[in-house]
Amino acid sequence: MTDQLPTIRTADGRTLEYLQLGPADGPVVLYHSGTPSAATEHAVISDAAGVLGLRLIGYSRPGYGESSERPGRSVADAVGDVAELLDQLGVAEFRAFGWSGGGPHALACAALLPDRCQAAAVLAGVAPYPARGIDFMAGMGQDNIEEFGAALAGREQLTHYLEPLLPDFRELTGATVVQGLDTLLSPVDQAALTGLFADELAAAIRRAIAHGIAGWRDDDLAFVQDWGFDLSRIEVPVAIWQGRQDKMAPFAHGQWLAAEIPTAQAHLYAEEGHLSLIMQVERILTDLMLA
Repeated sequence: MTDQLPTIRTADGRTLEYLQLGPADGPVVLYHSGTPSAATEHAVISDAAGVLGLRLIGYSRPGYGESSERPGRSVADAVGDVAELLDQLGVAEFRAFGWSGGGPHALACAALLPDRCQAAAVLAGVAPYPARGIDFMAGMGQDNIEEFGAALAGREQLTHYLEPLLPDFRELTGATVVQGLDTLLSPVDQAALTGLFADELAAAIRRAIAHGIAGWRDDDLAFVQDWGFDLSRIEVPVAIWQGRQDKMAPFAHGQWLAAEIPTAQAHLYAEEGHLSLIMQVERILTDLMLA
């Protein structure tokens, strides 16, 4: 993990940190990381992007890492930060890739930046709350049920829920991350969470909460409020990748998104989970570049 990342200053005076890898003249994939997570390298993603000659750009959403907090932000608000970041990096067009909590933010790019976002891929993404026709929390692990329940109760209750988690999460390592995410991991995800992948996932979580829960809290609150755009009006190609063994963003969420987004292509797998599916990232990025 890079200890110090470059930053930009937004028009309203905030700091956004970012990470970019790959050739400066390569096609751009903007990576939206999960919740809680910050801009760090995941070799499984960067290696796949490297094989395809892609310029991979990621950033820490407000409140994560060294990115300034932005209280009350919506999912749609990510689009302004994305546009400013890409403007300052000289990027005109891009494709969006969102994993887990990054999924809604990738969809925001598809919906609200159609002249710049050429396509989007969502891996193990969550649906909006409430999502018509599904039980939002059915199939989630107990920790997520409690966390979303606190988010629905409001900012104060969510703050009280998340703050006691900080000491343990700040000490996560590759060796302890399985235990830290215990109720959220199906057997296939436990099997995937080993070695360098486990080390880097733990590092991304540690960086995200280095200065507190602001990014984590504000992500959760944004997910259970109006996202700020209409999924049914998305016009650019979208790929939805979801596994039935997912206890963080259950399979029904992926099915719902695939049905709701008119341009969506569904890639739904019975034997994959929230983490194991990332091992197909080269296939996911290849599909994204062909969209």
